[in-house]
Amino acid sequence: MTNNLQDTITLHNGTEMPWLGIGVFKVEEGPELVQAVQTAIGHGYRSIDTAAIYGNEAGVGQGIREGIEKAGIAREAVFVTSKVWNADLGYEATLAAYEDSLNKLGLDYLDLYLIHWPVQGKYKEAWRALETLYQAGRVKAIGVSNFQIYHLEDLMKDAVIKPMVNQVEFHPRLTQKELQAFCRQHDIQLAAWSPLMQGQLLDDPDLQEIATHYGKSVAQIIIRWDLQNGVVTIPKSTKEHRIVENAAVFDFQLTDADMQRIDGLNLNQRVGPDPDNFDF
Repeated sequence: MTNNLQDTITLHNGTEMPWLGIGVFKVEEGPELVQAVQTAIGHGYRSIDTAAIYGNEAGVGQGIREGIEKAGIAREAVFVTSKVWNADLGYEATLAAYEDSLNKLGLDYLDLYLIHWPVQGKYKEAWRALETLYQAGRVKAIGVSNFQIYHLEDLMKDAVIKPMVNQVEFHPRLTQKELQAFCRQHDIQLAAWSPLMQGQLLDDPDLQEIATHYGKSVAQIIIRWDLQNGVVTIPKSTKEHRIVENAAVFDFQLTDADMQRIDGLNLNQRVGPDPDNFDF
């Protein structure tokens, strides 16, 4: 089990990915973003997750460079993820999108590159591009985001390399048990975006009761539940006290009974788009 912020899970290709990272969805370019990334690295975070569509890769890159310099660590110590957007899904377009992301980030390589959404008829060509990048040693690991079981099955029919990660919406109201079991069976690491349901779970009475029992915040309970479920987690925050709080989850363990109680909050309820039915 994870004991500290820098603990990693070994992906099926041998790459080490930190269990806990910071996400920057909806954080605009600017000093707040640069500061948040730098602060996270300063407080021991070693995983940063962004995406082309967030429009903030330049600021994330700056935050990483300043953060590693301040912390006196190597670029290799930080695990950086980005994602190819739907408009760029296609063999040549995806290769170009990768170069574009690297240029904006100011990095020589990414640790993980994901297909952001499973656009029908397009994700297989994009996957071929990711395989090319991976085989050329340009990226440490490749994966997908928002893929359901049937998307993964379809992709793997033709794939030379199976995805190492599937990053999906995952929280106590959307526990995705079948998808989780499928990914585990195929050695694809599940990762959670929007683990706190964009803040909607913070006043849930069950979670508040559990939090009080452990002397923790609701956010810390949810993040701990993710980790004990074997799910990599990237909560988003720009505030230093939240960045610190979100990482203070390694000094306690939820009981099996509490894990089951949290599982029981599932309503198959999404806060983000539905991967079965999206039009962007």
